[in-house]
Amino acid sequence: MSRDLRAHLDEQPMTRFQWSVVGICMVLNMIDGFDVLVMAFTASAVSSHWKLSGSELGFLLSAGLFGMAAGSLLLAPWADRLGRRPLILACLAISGVGMLASAWSQTPLQLAALRVVTGLGVGGILACSNVIASEYASQRWRSLAVTLQSTGYALGASIGGSIAVWLLAHHGWRSVFMFGGCTTLAVLVVAWLALPESLDFLLARRPEGALQRLNRLMRKLGLPDLAQLPGPVQSVSQPGAAARARGPLQLFSPGLRRPTVLVWLSFFSVMFGFYFVMSWTPKLLAASGLTAEQGVTSGVLLSLGGILGATLLGLLAARFAVHRALAVFMLITAVLLCFLVGSSGALWVSYALAFLIGVFVNGCVAGLYAIAPVVYGSDVRATGVGWGIGVGRMGAIVSPLVAGGLLDAAWSPSQLYVGYGAAFVFAAAIVWMHRIPGPAAGRSQSGGATAAAH
Repeated sequence: MSRDLRAHLDEQPMTRFQWSVVGICMVLNMIDGFDVLVMAFTASAVSSHWKLSGSELGFLLSAGLFGMAAGSLLLAPWADRLGRRPLILACLAISGVGMLASAWSQTPLQLAALRVVTGLGVGGILACSNVIASEYASQRWRSLAVTLQSTGYALGASIGGSIAVWLLAHHGWRSVFMFGGCTTLAVLVVAWLALPESLDFLLARRPEGALQRLNRLMRKLGLPDLAQLPGPVQSVSQPGAAARARGPLQLFSPGLRRPTVLVWLSFFSVMFGFYFVMSWTPKLLAASGLTAEQGVTSGVLLSLGGILGATLLGLLAARFAVHRALAVFMLITAVLLCFLVGSSGALWVSYALAFLIGVFVNGCVAGLYAIAPVVYGSDVRATGVGWGIGVGRMGAIVSPLVAGGLLDAAWSPSQLYVGYGAAFVFAAAIVWMHRIPGPAAGRSQSGGATAAAH
């Protein structure tokens, strides 16, 4: 993006239009939240229906995550070529159709294949919505904007989970997938009408009619029209010959190699732990003494805690370097996981711990989403964020499979939670190695960190 225009947006207060874009991205993220946990909430019913083993259920839980990884790795980079908006609309259509078709699956293999298709669309949505929220936010509120849109995950899981409980009790597990498909297609209509294209994309790629589209957005931002497109600005993170690299190879240019490796490692380890917690907790708590309904309620509390956690991390990031606050969240998550299953004798303690774990574990993911867009320029941002999320989804794919295998090998739920807590300790060490200035430093370096990030 033009440095002058970017600096102006960074300095002025966030407008109602900018916050509305963040709100739309939050709604898009709700699709991700519901889609991931639709399998967790229906796991017991599906497992009973087809009499699945732990490993078979783990494979089914991982199928959707495999599709999400593929969507982030293969589809998200196209947003840097075609635009964020058209890719989001296409991915909403893919995920909506996949979810509806899942309601009619006749075998576990059919359901797994449709979960891959659904996940493909969700993976593309998540990477692009995260990028748009970042690009429309000012420097001071960027981390808060990204973490707020990531609360859509927790909202989708909480609201969707509550509806899923009722649907499961009255209409069976297929109705849950039907509801998810219809909701996704409804969000497609909302996005078609209200989601704008990214300013950064229009300035970096300059598609046909870019000036007219930019001026419509400028008026909504309360800025004067542009007489002509600003001159292109070389991305600071991709100097010289490295800037000529294409696709994911750009992520390993000299200025991006180190942060890319750190982003990938932190995403992999956090999502390895996160998706174990979110996918297996309802079933494991039920196996540890709670009823199936109480286990699902604990899963909903995990998601409700996430709404507070993502917002809290965003507010802290407005005052402190986001990676420092994130590392603390990760360590607290690791400690809380060690106590969850042992509390199952006291229902209120289990519920309280589930909520607190939800606060911090969802804050961990939200913090990663806030870090990733900062280290990439606008011409490679969707690719960088998409590949970071895609690598993280690989950790998410492995996670339920590992848990299912360990359960079949007679590991206890308490041993599993302690083991997965170690992933968050490792992630905290990795995140601490990032070199991201705090908000005050970012604002004082108008030609430095801010320019480099854009």
